[in-house]
Amino acid sequence: MNDALVFLLAPTVMCVILSIIHCYLGLHVLARGVIFVDLSLAQVASFGATLALLWDPEHHAGSSYFISLGATFVAAGVFALARRYESYFSQEAIIGIVYAMASAAVVLVVDRLAHGAEHLKEALIGQILWVAWPEVIKTALIYVVVGIVFFIFRKQFFASSSRDQKTHWVWDFLFYALFGVVITSSTHIAGVLMVFSFLIVPSLLSGLFFESWGRRLLFGCIFSATLSVVGMYVSYRLDLPVGALMVVLFTLMPILALLVLPLFPNLGRRRT
Repeated sequence: MNDALVFLLAPTVMCVILSIIHCYLGLHVLARGVIFVDLSLAQVASFGATLALLWDPEHHAGSSYFISLGATFVAAGVFALARRYESYFSQEAIIGIVYAMASAAVVLVVDRLAHGAEHLKEALIGQILWVAWPEVIKTALIYVVVGIVFFIFRKQFFASSSRDQKTHWVWDFLFYALFGVVITSSTHIAGVLMVFSFLIVPSLLSGLFFESWGRRLLFGCIFSATLSVVGMYVSYRLDLPVGALMVVLFTLMPILALLVLPLFPNLGRRRT
């Protein structure tokens, strides 16, 4: 049992780290009304990683990360441009188009790989169970730097995410670029579906209880971290794939909340 706890400690800490940064980004995503931007950027990052395998078969080669990051920067520029011309093209539609294109491109590249099916599985649900402490520390440092930038320019980012305010396109690009840095790192570890769950579910549920960003962030982080620990334990006890189990647990929460809302009709109206 002690050996199992030691083995699960690094993945659990990684889940807590992912919880904090993704909950914050999730609040921005909900405010912007671009729910699927995470899936789209994650799929673009996955395409970059898949493309890198054509040149280097090592899944964790440094080139994979930087090719993925470059691909997400290109997508960030497209999304920032789409918001600037939203009166001509729906930004959500462009996000969906980029997702579809990246998904199809992944299939085309995977068709040329010897172990394409395994790579597709890893891209969807990740390999967080096998994360080691050096990767935990590296990811934490990346997120700290991103968090500092978000804090320094928080007023500009809040204004950029507000639908009632118009800001320079540079802030949109910087937001999506920083988003891309986070998504590239987390998709490499947790996979597309798990990252989406970390991003949307805690932020969505926090809106049932609180209105202020600070309280929603605190609730979302605690909720996400707690559910991650539960998921790790259940996965260990039942010998189930941790990535797939996490996605099921997270996505069940808003569905259950939707079912019980009729019993508490004033829940969403009494936010403080």
